[in-house]
Amino acid sequence: MDYDVVIVGSGSAGLPAGMYASRYKLKNVVIGKEPGWALATSHQVENWPGVLSAPGKEIMDSFAEHAINSGSEIIQDTVSSIEKNSEWFIVKTTNKEITSKYVVLASGNTYRKLWVPGEAEFLGKWVSYCATCDGNFFKNRDIVLVGGWNTALTEALYLSELCSKVYLVHRKDTFRAEDIWVDQVKKKDNIELVLKEEVDHIRGTMFLEEVVLKSGKVLKADGFFVAIWSDPSIDLVKDMNPKVDDENCLVVDKRQETSVKGLYAAGDVTTNSNKFKQTIMSAAEWCLAADSIHEDMLRG
Repeated sequence: MDYDVVIVGSGSAGLPAGMYASRYKLKNVVIGKEPGWALATSHQVENWPGVLSAPGKEIMDSFAEHAINSGSEIIQDTVSSIEKNSEWFIVKTTNKEITSKYVVLASGNTYRKLWVPGEAEFLGKWVSYCATCDGNFFKNRDIVLVGGWNTALTEALYLSELCSKVYLVHRKDTFRAEDIWVDQVKKKDNIELVLKEEVDHIRGTMFLEEVVLKSGKVLKADGFFVAIWSDPSIDLVKDMNPKVDDENCLVVDKRQETSVKGLYAAGDVTTNSNKFKQTIMSAAEWCLAADSIHEDMLRG
């Protein structure tokens, strides 16, 4: 066995898991392709306790430094597969094969993108996939939000409390959201429904300035939010047949353990914390996972 714990994912869930595992004297490694993951791309973060405002990369760099100083090893690599035999987990990366007694999956989720010109270019320059994360930067400004499900409408309502104007763009003329959210959106004076429209491209200079629709209509905007869906990143463990819910999130117990013995998960990929996809929740759940693994080790 190479490690007590392999932590797959080097974001706001994986790095705190490593830090806590190290505090419990568990030999651990954190593996991730990009240190910091999604949060590291955030222009500014203002909802992490004790930090009034800082670039996401700065916060994630401090997470990594804390994990390393506590005793974690961090490997910048891509995990290609996770298997389980009668005794160990076998974690394969691009460059090596690792065995461990426990695995902590911190793979997060993948936001679905529109794949329109300008979307990638202005990521971090007022293109966002999380209204709760970035909405506060657009107080008294005009924004465009794309989507037609519950997430889009609830995010539109949230943003309407902050922004001067919310353009809600949807490719159909009806929503696939619950009626209660549709009714509330329609009552908001500063939410304008832009129906039977699709985004053609986004443009600006240093930052996003306009959203151009396929009809040719141009929406002046300071921010652009995409809320069309997100997919939990669970492909690495699908062959183990872990229990999932109807949104494909891993079902975990109160200790953050999945239905597969020894496989723990937390953060955006799981069902816990009412699926509130925020850094503070991911970090807390992974600290709990590390504590639970320590308890398992003590029991033998």
